[in-house]
Amino acid sequence: MRILIVAATAAEIDPCVARLKETGYDMASPYQARFHLDVLVTGVGMVATAARCAQALALQKYDLALNLGVCGTFDPLLLPGTTVHVVSDCFAELGAEDDGRFLTIQELRLLGDDEFPFRGGRLVNDAPPLNPALGALPAVDGITVNTVHGDERTIDAVVRRFHPQVESMEGAAFMYACLVQGVPFAQVRAVSNVVERRNRAAWKMTDAIHNLSATAVEILDHV
Repeated sequence: MRILIVAATAAEIDPCVARLKETGYDMASPYQARFHLDVLVTGVGMVATAARCAQALALQKYDLALNLGVCGTFDPLLLPGTTVHVVSDCFAELGAEDDGRFLTIQELRLLGDDEFPFRGGRLVNDAPPLNPALGALPAVDGITVNTVHGDERTIDAVVRRFHPQVESMEGAAFMYACLVQGVPFAQVRAVSNVVERRNRAAWKMTDAIHNLSATAVEILDHV
């Protein structure tokens, strides 16, 4: 089995790789293990993620792609540090302003609600890997943005519009590339912060990355 792990930054993936090495996985001799693992650090944002993922998936056939990263939460039940499986996502800013309204790309009739790879205007993971560690995670709906939210007015507006539980800057781009290439995938994220007026003091980045790494190793243990 050949697996691609995708992360926006090395900080999000390095602890996972270190844990794998601690368990005896040899990155230099992957064929001695149950799977061959490739790691792709795309850079931050949906453009970098889409371009790098498309290139990687076109050049090599993968049995599974895992997107590992952090996210912000709109859901008060998802406390910082919680690891989640994002099963649907969308590009929340893709559309047009019409005075005080926002029109999605589907409402503009530039893309059908169910035009591939979308379903109901969202990117949906219909067939995630049958993996007990993955299945144990809360399944959530996300949005992907270029500008993370930090203003009460825009937070209220995006929650009313899309009803997201989490947001990231890369997730939907990763899912889009996997759906187009027909690669089984999962987007796994750990909550680093509540989506609110920017408050770095309340972020739990260390806890989030620690829990993300532990979850990633557990998922790989069950492939």
